[in-house]
Amino acid sequence: MADLKGKTLFITGASRGIGAAIAVRAARDGANIAIIAKTDRPNPKLPGTIHTVAADVEKAGGRALPLAVDIRDDEAVAKAAEETARHFGGIDILVNNASAIWLAGTADTPPKRLDLMFGVNVRGTFICSQACLPWLKQAHNPHILNMSPPPDLDPRWFRNHTAYTISKYGMSLCALGMAAEFTDLGIAVNTLWPRTVIATAALSMLGGVVKPEQCRKPEIVADAAHAILARPSRECTGRHFIDEEALREAGIEDFSSYAVKPGVALAPDLFVS
Repeated sequence: MADLKGKTLFITGASRGIGAAIAVRAARDGANIAIIAKTDRPNPKLPGTIHTVAADVEKAGGRALPLAVDIRDDEAVAKAAEETARHFGGIDILVNNASAIWLAGTADTPPKRLDLMFGVNVRGTFICSQACLPWLKQAHNPHILNMSPPPDLDPRWFRNHTAYTISKYGMSLCALGMAAEFTDLGIAVNTLWPRTVIATAALSMLGGVVKPEQCRKPEIVADAAHAILARPSRECTGRHFIDEEALREAGIEDFSSYAVKPGVALAPDLFVS
């Protein structure tokens, strides 16, 4: 499999969880990582900051640029893209991983939560893609990867949390449109979503319905992302990947090592039949 040595990745929401795992996986190849997130100081309720992930990236063999950015601020995003390109000599890959979640029905979704989800998930994905585009156009094997589910209009994915579902599908529709728009530029645009629930801080939003031992580790999504991002961009675009699918196409069939507790039945993630 090709690797990401020397590639520069701009990863949003990279201070913990899946974003951090993707950063460290790419760093093992010798990649450059712009760690984009709001958390630059320790939070007693949430582990990880842009600086702790930067240390992990460098320990893994990569080069890190931690940048405290709220991706709802388009000027801050533009400056971060410019600083990343100046620091590393360009941008090869954008991973739109940052996401806000609020799993509630219409009556129980405050406007500020609605605005947060649409500001981070949909608008943030669009703004980051727009900001990185000048450098992606110049890259040898450019990719955009949105961490969002395959679009599916089955009402069961909307009925309990319409606002959240629309915001996540908005990320996927950005990929659908941009994949077609950027075809002639050779910029791949795909999405990636886990088959099972992943053990991250977002697990608390599920209200205890899913226990950590029913989950997989973030590394399965990181390895799946790596497999996609290492592929030729002109041969792999407009896809809505599930992590297992991406890994199988890379020749990986055994997923047992990714389980938090091997042998325990895994909980399927949202939006996955």
